Amino acid sequence: MTSLREIAPLVAVRGNNDKWATDIADDNVSEFGGLTIYLRHDLAGLDLDPRAAGFAAVVTGHSHQPRQFVKDGVLYFNPGSAGPRRFTLPIAVGKLLIRAGAITGELIVLEP
Repeated sequence: MTSLREIAPLVAVRGNNDKWATDIADDNVSEFGGLTIYLRHDLAGLDLDPRAAGFAAVVTGHSHQPRQFVKDGVLYFNPGSAGPRRFTLPIAVGKLLIRAGAITGELIVLEP
């Protein structure tokens, strides 16, 4: 992670298999471009109302399923997994784009 921080700001959360990563939080709230983004590994564990909390987006990853949808004005975004293929899911990454105070997601399939 240190080498990634040398390239650009880095925010990470611990996944369910990251038992070694005791210094990484289970969730994180970060601000980018004036918007607040909530990062959490597993969407199923969400125990708050993202809209009421003022989040523009919720970013998760547990399912490895690239997916995005908007609910109550909040973008829910899972970029998928760029690592070894999981199950029959595509290998994918994602980008969050912030323009003029609005956030959108872009899913990029690297290998179907």
